[in-house]
Amino acid sequence: MDERTARGNETLARLAGVIAARRGADPATSYVARLVAKGEDAVLKKIGEEATEVVMACKDGDPRRIVAEVADLWFHTMIALAGHGLTPGDVLAELERREGQSGLEEFAARKMTSREADGT
Repeated sequence: MDERTARGNETLARLAGVIAARRGADPATSYVARLVAKGEDAVLKKIGEEATEVVMACKDGDPRRIVAEVADLWFHTMIALAGHGLTPGDVLAELERREGQSGLEEFAARKMTSREADGT
């Protein structure tokens, strides 16, 4: 793992810690607490809004805006992860599991698993 990747993983872990701490904070003083207090639907709606903003930024082609919008999306997605007792480390572990596997093979495996679960 290179130094930049290690720093990125550390940044995500620190941010996850901040989010975990602020989930139970006073909604009057914490954006995270305020959003969480509104319920999971509010968090999910915010993720949808941020995902749309990423798409629009990419369509516009402004690299700084793309990075800013993806940062917003990651942040709000991390709030959702925390709400389910998950961390960025869980997502990174899944990405590592998929590393070296063809995207088409991975998709086919997920599709087969879904069919088996449905009994079809």
